[in-house]
Amino acid sequence: MTHGALCPPYPRSDSDAGAGTLNAALARGVVRIHRNLVGRGPTKAQAFFRGNIVVVLMREVLTPMERTLGENNGADGVRDMRERAREAMLPELREAVQTLTGRTVQACLGDTDVEADTAVLVFILDEPVAAS
Repeated sequence: MTHGALCPPYPRSDSDAGAGTLNAALARGVVRIHRNLVGRGPTKAQAFFRGNIVVVLMREVLTPMERTLGENNGADGVRDMRERAREAMLPELREAVQTLTGRTVQACLGDTDVEADTAVLVFILDEPVAAS
């Protein structure tokens, strides 16, 4: 999947009017990648950035099978599967965030809370999005 067509880099200040547009584009981009790999995307997602950190919070991320496994004492297995899925998505996630922010992703961290059906991705960029 090519993300170069998502959008050009947005304004570089999280206090700019363009910050909301960038946040929405980041959330949409991550959800699209998630949906393409997992077969369904989260039903709710939001993104925000501060300095050189981008956070994407996703709710209702689990597939019906993952929910069933989690309810039957398989939460550790679901978290392991989600970790592997995140690793498989990482090149596309990096590309999308880099394209949208105009910055290089140095690291991507993430986790899933099976009980809360919530996942988070944290991207650490080489420079603040709010560059002077």
